[in-house]
Amino acid sequence: MSFNNISFILHKPQLSENIGACARAIKNFNFKKLVIVNPKPIFPNDKILATSVGARDIISNSNVYETLESAVKKVDLVISTTSRFRNKNVKHIRLNDLNKIDYSKKVAFLFGSEASGLSNHEVSYTNYTLQIPTNPDFKSLNLSHSVIIIAQSVANLFRLKISKYSKSNKIRSANKKDIQDVTNLCIQKLEEKNFFKSFEKKPIMLENLRSIFYKMELSKKETRILSSVIASLAKKG
Repeated sequence: MSFNNISFILHKPQLSENIGACARAIKNFNFKKLVIVNPKPIFPNDKILATSVGARDIISNSNVYETLESAVKKVDLVISTTSRFRNKNVKHIRLNDLNKIDYSKKVAFLFGSEASGLSNHEVSYTNYTLQIPTNPDFKSLNLSHSVIIIAQSVANLFRLKISKYSKSNKIRSANKKDIQDVTNLCIQKLEEKNFFKSFEKKPIMLENLRSIFYKMELSKKETRILSSVIASLAKKG
């Protein structure tokens, strides 16, 4: 278990002040990894640095990506925060379920943009969705407030020294890149077979397919087996 295993991903943040406040929030609880995906403001800028106060090092060491897919490649588990229930076959957890997460893995908490949150497409990249309990008549939280609630909750679990999950050292969990590779191979082979015949239905079919792979806790060996099976099935008989 390590604070370095935890990252906080801001997807398409819109306000410089919120980015700076999020950096300050994670540093308050001894986390160091802030990831920015396709920010609206220029990153970094003076306003971001000013609102980060004593967390300029978090800003200067942040990783910036153009796409969510590239941002989660080196992560094992992604937990997306949302104020809306998703009618998707994704595991939903609560704040008090965070003690069940295996923090020996690389875990990322994903936060949507201030205006629109996370779309179903973005949620399809995640293993779990997490809803912060709020007033049901006023669910919207400021981005930095959401980040600080999660950061404090996880830091508190670390202080309680949760026991590590016991698992054979021979089993290596697949990371997001492994999952992406087998998912993209499957999509490629389906494209070659003209599986996605309906142009209108294709986006939701891709979301559901990606969600199936991302929510499975596969090992590296299992992703290799799946890739071999998919490639074998795609061969002409």
